[in-house]
Amino acid sequence: MVKISTDSTADLEHLFKAEDINVIPLVVNLGGVDYYDGESIEAQDIFKFYDEKKMLPKTSARSVTEYVEYFTKLREDGSEVVHISISENLSCTCSNAKLAAEEVGGVYVVDSQSLSTGIGLLVLKAVDYKKEGKPAAEIAKILTKLAPRVQASFMVDTMEYLHKGGRCSGMAKLVAGVLKIKPTLYLKEGKIQVGQKYMGSFSKNILKYVEATLEQHSNPDLRRIFVTHTFSSDEDVQRVKDKIKELRPDFEEIIETHAGCTVTAHCGKNTLGILYINKD
Repeated sequence: MVKISTDSTADLEHLFKAEDINVIPLVVNLGGVDYYDGESIEAQDIFKFYDEKKMLPKTSARSVTEYVEYFTKLREDGSEVVHISISENLSCTCSNAKLAAEEVGGVYVVDSQSLSTGIGLLVLKAVDYKKEGKPAAEIAKILTKLAPRVQASFMVDTMEYLHKGGRCSGMAKLVAGVLKIKPTLYLKEGKIQVGQKYMGSFSKNILKYVEATLEQHSNPDLRRIFVTHTFSSDEDVQRVKDKIKELRPDFEEIIETHAGCTVTAHCGKNTLGILYINKD
């Protein structure tokens, strides 16, 4: 009697339904109108709105009251709940969920210290443990220990969205544009950090990013690896998959998903990352 839950930023797409994962969508405000991430708004809507208005959406957390209602409904049949949340350092979503869990009882909230399918990796681990018959409290305890081991990173093709969102200066954007610099972003202790920077085209450097990441985090949990992107070309995505198979043919599963509104709003189109759990 355990239910697995997360928020929409886990970017698991079809796997939400396939693995019976409960999802609470975050709020995306576009032009003064609130939408629910993945339900009433998709990433393509953000691209279209930005192209037309040169404005980015604002994302907001669900309130404690909304989480109380959500968790209460999940617990109606007596089930306990393991809820894996976007990093507490990135959103008050996690702290709101924790406050609600205290009020409802029987709910264990895990700070993923990540976003996108970095969260999704822990969610699917929770599903695995549920199938093994582990109780909710034990699952939450294991996931909390695994969270710092999640390798979550992305290569960004354009600095336009980062600049518009106030995450890089105009000069940095100009220099990056002139020199065709492609930065990588990664999660450390639940915060977004700037990693290695590549010079040249996205297609030219994306495989270098994959090689460097697999070399740096070289002891992966081989159960699964994600290739998550904001609508990169089919050719580039396939090249990344092929490179992973070449370098680490021992991965049991390579899963492709599209990043949702949160990553899209921060990084823009043609952002791509590989994400997996490292054993140490």
